[in-house]
Amino acid sequence: MDQNNEARPPLTTYEDLAKMIDHSLLRPELTEEQMAEGCEVAKRYQVATVTVRPCDVDMAVRIMEGSGVPVGSVSGFPHGCTTTAAKLYETRDLLGRGAKEIDTVINISKLLSRQFQHIETELLQMADSCHQKGAILKVIFENAYLTDELKMMACKICRRAGADYIKTSTGFAPTGYTLEDLRLMRKYAGPMKIKAAGGVRTLDKAIEVYEAGCSRFGATATVAILEDWKSRLKQMAEAKAVARETSGITA
Repeated sequence: MDQNNEARPPLTTYEDLAKMIDHSLLRPELTEEQMAEGCEVAKRYQVATVTVRPCDVDMAVRIMEGSGVPVGSVSGFPHGCTTTAAKLYETRDLLGRGAKEIDTVINISKLLSRQFQHIETELLQMADSCHQKGAILKVIFENAYLTDELKMMACKICRRAGADYIKTSTGFAPTGYTLEDLRLMRKYAGPMKIKAAGGVRTLDKAIEVYEAGCSRFGATATVAILEDWKSRLKQMAEAKAVARETSGITA
């Protein structure tokens, strides 16, 4: 698969999969009522985080209080082209409002222009701001616009900057994650974790990105994925019970 080319152990519990999901509430047309309903979904299904638009962080923090599910938000989203000062202000403001994870978009234009030092300096400051508050920084590459060489460079820059996760895409570009990109990112990620986004809408796709090395994925189809997972776990348990009975009879 990547560094060691070893298969990952299979997912076996509800929490194994639920705690991979960043429940995404980032679409611009969502109303406040829909956002609140989405937070309740994240709370009920006990996912890893609920990721909301910056304007919704205050409400989301209130709704999620005591749930055990942290609130995440986005900075420089979805194009990554705001100034460093603007990204830093937005990030620090969100952290001050209670966000525990920040997904920021790498400056795509600067990356395509090979302005690597600019990007690294920006991400160093963002990682420092997050880590001072005990928060996690995820850096979105938007791979649809990048060559493999630039994806590798982005991995190396993020490692040096101290990012916690690297992420394939925003979900707003022409394409989302691909297995090839996940494998490439995993190869160069070092200690960083991988997040897939854009296209994880079924249980089989969720398992696919896990097997490709992801620790998280963004999803709007959280309910469908986790209800299917509950059903599959039940089937697996029933199959094991039958196998034990059969083994007892033949013994």
